[in-house]
Amino acid sequence: MKKKELVLEGLSCANCSAKIEDEANAMEGVNARVNFVTKTLSLEYDPVFEEEEIMGKVKGIVLSHEPDIDIIDKNRSSEETFLLEGLSCANCAMKMENEIGKIQGVEGVSIDFVTKKMRITPKEGNLSRHELEKIKSIVKEIEGDTEAISLSDRSPSGKMNARSLWSQHKEDMLKIAGSALLMLIAVLLPVEGLLKNLLFSSSYFLVGGEILLRAGRNILRGQVFDENFLMSVATIGAILIGEFPEGVAVMLFYQVGELFQDFAVEKSRKSIGELMDIRPDFAHLVQGSESIKVSPEEVSAGDVILVRPGEKVPLDGNVIDGSSMMDTSALTGESMPREVNIGNEVMAGFLNRNGLLKIEVTKTFGESAVSKILELVENASSRKAPTENFITKFARYYTPFVVISALIIAAVPPLLTGDPFAQWIYRALVFLVISCPCALVVSIPLGFFGGIGGASRRGILIKGGNYLEALNDVDTVVFDKTGTLTKGKFEVTEIMPSRGFTKEELLKACAYAESYSSHPIAESVLKAYGNRIDNRSIKEYEEVAGYGVRAMIEEDEVLAGNSRLMVRESIVYDDVKTLGTVVYVSINGKYAGHLVISDEIKEDAKAAIENLKALGIRKTVMLTGDLKAVGEKIGKTLGIDVVYAELLPQDKVAKLEEIQSQNGKGKIIFVGDGINDAPVLARADIGFSMGALGSDAAIEASDVVLMTDEPGRIATAINIARRTRKIVWQNIIFALGVKGIFLIMGALGYATMWEAVFADVGVTVIAVINTMRAMKTENL
Repeated sequence: MKKKELVLEGLSCANCSAKIEDEANAMEGVNARVNFVTKTLSLEYDPVFEEEEIMGKVKGIVLSHEPDIDIIDKNRSSEETFLLEGLSCANCAMKMENEIGKIQGVEGVSIDFVTKKMRITPKEGNLSRHELEKIKSIVKEIEGDTEAISLSDRSPSGKMNARSLWSQHKEDMLKIAGSALLMLIAVLLPVEGLLKNLLFSSSYFLVGGEILLRAGRNILRGQVFDENFLMSVATIGAILIGEFPEGVAVMLFYQVGELFQDFAVEKSRKSIGELMDIRPDFAHLVQGSESIKVSPEEVSAGDVILVRPGEKVPLDGNVIDGSSMMDTSALTGESMPREVNIGNEVMAGFLNRNGLLKIEVTKTFGESAVSKILELVENASSRKAPTENFITKFARYYTPFVVISALIIAAVPPLLTGDPFAQWIYRALVFLVISCPCALVVSIPLGFFGGIGGASRRGILIKGGNYLEALNDVDTVVFDKTGTLTKGKFEVTEIMPSRGFTKEELLKACAYAESYSSHPIAESVLKAYGNRIDNRSIKEYEEVAGYGVRAMIEEDEVLAGNSRLMVRESIVYDDVKTLGTVVYVSINGKYAGHLVISDEIKEDAKAAIENLKALGIRKTVMLTGDLKAVGEKIGKTLGIDVVYAELLPQDKVAKLEEIQSQNGKGKIIFVGDGINDAPVLARADIGFSMGALGSDAAIEASDVVLMTDEPGRIATAINIARRTRKIVWQNIIFALGVKGIFLIMGALGYATMWEAVFADVGVTVIAVINTMRAMKTENL
């Protein structure tokens, strides 16, 4: 059966969705399922039918019930990413999102002010040339110095050709210098009348002309309340009431402040970028007796590359010649170098400290560890924290409220008190200058992204600001056992045959039965057997999830698994009580004996539990499919509060849901590593997966990936989350506090425009500088 998934954008009628499903299912060779909540129509259809014919009929059915629905082929939608080079205005970024979102062919748009990346999802297929031109023109209209560059426009190394701070702001610096010179001439030289006003006007339009033009363009588009409008009204108002020098000086000071703000934001962005500077620039591809320098994207799996001392490993692979010490800190946060020799696996992003290595590539660059890490971190800021969403909404209503308040201040008091209008108009203008919420709109996304970047340097990949913030509310941590709290490296420690069988017969039967399994227990049995497996002897093989395996070896039926498998198959067996994992074996329905397999507890597991309790985590839980005696012994050793043992994979989900129902408002973390843990990871409030040993399915399903497989990093992640929230709230309280004080002072006549400009751009610069502390996670 072929599969297709359609998004029914605008689906609002549950009854209609049921009718659509029924009618689509009535089509010959089609199975259909409509999910009203996610607005998706999933189709499976017989490949003998033409896709175009099937899609035509299905779309006809949908539109007959809901004619206003947009039908989007989910498989064909492809996200396009742009770098907004020169973007310096957070408010402008919000406007770009709104305007670009109105383009007919655009399904969704998200601008990350921190990384300057704009992600656009077309409604169907790719963006047309006309749509691309429209997007770029909107960017230019809203912020003239910003250029939208497609991320396909990369240099051969794969890095963007970013401009220096001087080249980005050269024109602004020259305008500020020229304006300042003209203003000094007007103030210091003995000139009066028309010439003096001409000098002030020239100074004003030189430094403020662009702001006036932006304000005018925005007003024509119906976007009134922004910083350009506020500064234009405030400074022109000051000039009109006779405060010509102050109006010019405030515009000049504002532009200087904006320049410092841009520098602070760029510096913090650069610092975050350096945290993730793990992308390799090149690879030495071996061709015959020589090597050529190529981009990592040009290397295929199976190729051989050279990595010289001091170079980054560009792709994942296995060492086939040489030995060296590897600095893995960029990926795992581990400070100790790792020794690698022939046969060892190395990952892209490792730094080769000394030896010359020849590596056979096992994965293309797009599938490599470093590529996945970069993708995870770069996409993290698209998942916004609740605090970010709140501030975005707050800014939307805050500025109009301040403008209306300023109008009231300018008009009402003079009518009531008889004071001169100019006096209250000046106060209202001061009020306007203070009102811009840039400090919040800029610093808060930077704070969360800084926390995510800092965590990544500790080997902790957090997939979004929402998960980083949620870590502050955790009160229960649930662990899987094998590979999470224990090493997952099993060894056969006991072979006990039953009467009539030898140790060799028992071990061989178990090894052949387990030979197709990828479970660590199966690997330990094969290792203990030590001989080659003749796959021709295995006639049938069946893995029974949660029980064990069944296989036909030559003419013998072999069962190998836990006690539940023996009970299920009515095998009379010896119930063994031991602290290891027991594998029971039967041959042709007769009990053949058992193997005892032991696992080791991770070195930092006990300290991890202690650190979590020190952080105030109320409850720790362990879930395991192992025997109750084994689970309880490990739980007691580690100091875990509750242990649930002898669980099937599906039991873990049910047990987690039971814990959630008893938990109240606190968040629950689940920590696991195996493919069987993927459903539980997805069900938890925050899923942690062990990255190095973990399966791709577990990493995909989780919200946080621990690259080192150390459970101790969970406490580190919570500490980083708490510190990030503390810094974010420092900025919120500082910005609103300073602005609140100056708003009151401005309304009462105690603050001048100079002080108002500090309350705007000065507060933003300080907040951004404070935000940079979120990246420092070394001592957490």
